[in-house]
Amino acid sequence: MLKKNTLTFFATLVAFLFSFEIQATSFNSEAKQALLIDLTTGTILYEKDADKLVAPSSMSKIMTVYMVLNEIKQGRLSLQDTFTVSTKAWKMRGSRMFIRVKSDVTVSDLLRGVIVQSGNDAAIALAEGVAGSEGAFVEMMNRKAHEIGARDAHFTNATGWPDPEHQMTLRDLAVIATRTMMDFPEYYGMYKEPEFTHNNIKQPNRNPLLFEKVGCDGLKTGHTDLGGYGLVASTIQKGRRLLMIVNGCKTKKQRAQASKRLITYGYRAFASTMLYSAGQTVEMADVWMGVKNKIPLVSETDVAITIPRALIKDINVEVVYKTPLQAPIAVGAPVAKLVVKIPGKPEKEYPLIAGESSQKIGFFSRIGSAFNYLVFGGA
Repeated sequence: MLKKNTLTFFATLVAFLFSFEIQATSFNSEAKQALLIDLTTGTILYEKDADKLVAPSSMSKIMTVYMVLNEIKQGRLSLQDTFTVSTKAWKMRGSRMFIRVKSDVTVSDLLRGVIVQSGNDAAIALAEGVAGSEGAFVEMMNRKAHEIGARDAHFTNATGWPDPEHQMTLRDLAVIATRTMMDFPEYYGMYKEPEFTHNNIKQPNRNPLLFEKVGCDGLKTGHTDLGGYGLVASTIQKGRRLLMIVNGCKTKKQRAQASKRLITYGYRAFASTMLYSAGQTVEMADVWMGVKNKIPLVSETDVAITIPRALIKDINVEVVYKTPLQAPIAVGAPVAKLVVKIPGKPEKEYPLIAGESSQKIGFFSRIGSAFNYLVFGGA
């Protein structure tokens, strides 16, 4: 018999979250393109032309930094290594770190020159130092970007300098930013440094959300006439991390306003909660012909959801399996599934495994169990 148990603990969850409920209303970002993701659960909270190929401007420097950090992680480079500044890097226009031609600059300083100061000169120096030339470095960028999941990204330079062929989607930027945080947590802190000084020239971090009380700890701004003003930013509040991307804004002010407004919307209009942790018992299941007549159904993975606060009362969670389970059952065997239903959203299923084993009972015991089940309905 297929069994579906609707879990009742949500009455408590609803009571808790409704005390903070904010009605989720229709939202429209003033940015031409926008994307908001709850990284705690991997849920997209808002998107606007997130799959359109756009000019990422200096936001593409996140990939430049990713490549350098990957070289460090692989042991081929260190923060203390130095690169000699070429004439090409020194002459690079746009935002600059103001490195001197033929000077030796540490990788650590060049990284901060890119991350904090958005220096095109620093980006070129890093590219040439890692790969010998910017062109060779760009080839590496494209291969790695596609490898980590930024499938539509196409780089033609290491700086984000305007080029009709230098394009990517906001979803690509989200992949690269997320992988940066996942793959290099020990270096991610550079992205929240408020300022950096090189050659006695102090420049502030260009990320406007770092100076707002929204829990921002990275990543990168961008601006060109081709792409407009953009920002990739990650924030964390009470353990809940959001990733926000806007692009195509008309001014710095509009970028700052659109970014803060989108982040605020994400925290106020949506709630995230951990329903079950990996290894947690969801319910006990009857076992037919087993030495143990009940075993725990355990969540194989963390089960966390993000939903509009207005829909919390409508969540439905079911445990689905054929009951009674048939012995023998090995610990860890997939025996059921947890189905989470949210109005207007596709159902999500999570595997439940046997938390304990149950061997098959002997012949005469099986006869007794069959009788009890037929007469009394027990396992």
